[in-house]
Amino acid sequence: MSELDAQLDELNSSDVSRPKEGSKEGRKQLPPIPDSEEDMAGTQKQIKTGIHGFENFKLEYSLMAEYKLLMQQKIPGCYLMPSALSPLIWYGILFMRQGLYQEGVFRFKLTIPDNFPDGECPSLVFDFPVFHPLVDPSTGELDVKRAFPKWRKNNNHVWQVLLYARRCFYKIDTKSPWNPEASVLYEEDTDLFKKKVSETVAVSKEKSKEPVKSDDPHTIRWV
Repeated sequence: MSELDAQLDELNSSDVSRPKEGSKEGRKQLPPIPDSEEDMAGTQKQIKTGIHGFENFKLEYSLMAEYKLLMQQKIPGCYLMPSALSPLIWYGILFMRQGLYQEGVFRFKLTIPDNFPDGECPSLVFDFPVFHPLVDPSTGELDVKRAFPKWRKNNNHVWQVLLYARRCFYKIDTKSPWNPEASVLYEEDTDLFKKKVSETVAVSKEKSKEPVKSDDPHTIRWV
């Protein structure tokens, strides 16, 4: 017998190199199936955590893309800063440079839905109830859904909401108003409407000088 044949015989007869019949040695093993409610709950929690993490990443990516688009638009008289405490809140100011609301300084807060861009349109609320047909006289919220009744994520963007808010002060719409008094005066008593507008502009200028009461370092403040 040759030396090579002897080595082969030795390997074939070795218990170390040959797994025993029925042995699981060398086979790929699947993870054990949870056999208790506690184990099942833990598995489900891990899955939900992974999904939640992906959704957060998707939201943050969408918001960063929206802010970049906004900066590219360079909307005149509009300044915006995302909150340092929540990516879903953006602080802004509209400076009105002409028209009935000229010299107005209107602070606002833009709130983005947590399921953006798959949910409804963002909401825009002024710091005080601006006298305008489309602004709620009790809350200061602008009727944004008038322009975006259904938010279409592939076509609508945050910068369009801000452009709409700016245009509302130059092109007055009185249909289905949120402030009926402002609507009626604009249609029937222009002088009184202008007087009310002058008052709201004066209030906005006074409020712009007041210290901002907020713990958010990204709140827009005068230096």
